[in-house]
Amino acid sequence: MSADGLYFMSDAHLGARPAAAEARERRRVHDFLAWLPGRARTLYVVGDLFDFWFEYRTAIPRDLFSTLAALQHLRQRGVEIVVLNGNHDFWLGSFLHESLGITTVDGALPVTAQGRRLWLHHGDGLVGGDLGYRMLRGVLRSPVAIRLYQMLHPDLGIPLAHAVSGLSRRSRGHAPLQPERLWREIALPRFAEGFDGVLVGHFHHVHEQREGARQFMVLGDWIEHFSYAKLEDGALTMERWGA
Repeated sequence: MSADGLYFMSDAHLGARPAAAEARERRRVHDFLAWLPGRARTLYVVGDLFDFWFEYRTAIPRDLFSTLAALQHLRQRGVEIVVLNGNHDFWLGSFLHESLGITTVDGALPVTAQGRRLWLHHGDGLVGGDLGYRMLRGVLRSPVAIRLYQMLHPDLGIPLAHAVSGLSRRSRGHAPLQPERLWREIALPRFAEGFDGVLVGHFHHVHEQREGARQFMVLGDWIEHFSYAKLEDGALTMERWGA
C-alpha cells in the first residue's frame, strides 16, 4: 500500500438531506476520509462537497462541524486536501485555508503527477448553451452579491440558500448523461492542450471514456454512487467506496 496516491471525489452535497439520510451519507464520507491516511498523498474534492457554504465574518454552518473536524483530522495525518469550488459551494472563503490548512481553488486546476497531466474542474458551465447559467454565475459570485448576502442574518441566509439549492437540484432532476457531447466539448479541448486526463464532477453520473493514453472521467457523486478516482503508479482508475 502506497501513501503517494492521489484521490478524487465530488458532489457529496452534505447538508442537503433530511437528518436520517444525511447522517448515513455523512458517515460514508467520514469513513472514506478516515481510510485515506497511509494511502493518499493528496485528496482532491472536485466541487460540491457541501450543498451550501458561506462564511460570515463570525459564523459558519454549524451542521457541517463534524465534516470540518474530519477534514482537519485528515490534514493532521499528513494528507494534503485541495477543494475546488462547485456550483453549490462556490462561496469558498478563507476559513478552510486559514483554520484547516486546506487549499481552495476557484475554477480549473492542472495537476502534474506520476507522469500524468490532469485537468480538474467541477464541470459546471463547460457545456455549450449554458449562457444563462454563466451570467447568473457571474452575478452570484460578484463582490456586490457577497456583500448583500452578508447583510442577512445566518439564521435567515443559510435556510434560504438551502431552499434555493433544493430547487436547483429538482429542476435538473435525473437528466441523462450525454457522454459523447461531454467528450467533445470538455475532454477534447483539454487533450488538445496537452493533458492526458480530464476529471469533472457536477453531472452526478459515473462515466469513464478512454482513447489510447487519454482518459476522461465523470466522477459521480456521494449520494447514490459513492465513487472516486485514484491515481497510483501512473494508473488512473475509478473505484466505488464499499464495493
